[in-house]
Amino acid sequence: MPFLTAAWRLLAVLAMLWLLLVLAAWLLQQRLIYLPDRSAPPLPPVARLEEVRYTTEDGHELAGWFLPAAGKPREPYATVVVSNGNAGNRGNRLPLAEGLAARGYSVLLTDYRGYGGNAGLPGEGALIADLRAAVRYAVGRDGVDPERLVYFGESVGSAVAAALAAERPPAALVLRSPFPELADVGQAHYWFLPVRLLLRDRFPIGEDLVRYHGPTLVIAGSRDQIVPVRLSRRVAEEHADTYREIAGADHNDSALLFGTEFLDAIDTFLRTQLPEPPG
Repeated sequence: MPFLTAAWRLLAVLAMLWLLLVLAAWLLQQRLIYLPDRSAPPLPPVARLEEVRYTTEDGHELAGWFLPAAGKPREPYATVVVSNGNAGNRGNRLPLAEGLAARGYSVLLTDYRGYGGNAGLPGEGALIADLRAAVRYAVGRDGVDPERLVYFGESVGSAVAAALAAERPPAALVLRSPFPELADVGQAHYWFLPVRLLLRDRFPIGEDLVRYHGPTLVIAGSRDQIVPVRLSRRVAEEHADTYREIAGADHNDSALLFGTEFLDAIDTFLRTQLPEPPG
């Protein structure tokens, strides 16, 4: 009997600790999901790179960078609007923009509210509103063809891009390290918690892609330790026209951020899916 009593007490303590952990996860989930670099990155000395500002429908002024296609002044093959992942800011994505610009694409690097010197707090609806404002700004620029707009989403940003694609379809959609829904990622890392019950921000990429019917490329790293590659493969199998896997690449490796194979895959996909621009 004393042994059973001690065992029950231990179980009670463990149960209480688990409940406290669940409560902490529920209260702190926004801090676990969003890891912004809030500082405003200085504009780098890159030819023709400019800082731009645009305002969301709910009144947030956001800063971003616009990089025209490289080479002689001409129409870009397409304009790519970049929807970042959950960490860092636009400064970390400049090599991506330079690589795409060198291949003939104009690029709008965005930052969500709470990132890159922008005021406010991130959240699922807020991120979608912020990308919506970025797209509205892009299509209003001279030299940007609204019919040749591409959304590029990275990780959590792939969910933001998919949500907007369901609402305002782009000419093509590029998803880097996507997942069917955010709970799938959370469950892979926090298997001991009821993640699906706790999450407030769902980011249901799979549901959104059902409502988008344009060309889609999924790119993933074979050794991604943040978004397991099996999740990206599932998105590709169910919704993508093209799937490319970068061998040996982890989530934040340069190969999966701005590597030559990565950028060439995007370029090949877009030039296959989009007709040559007029003129």
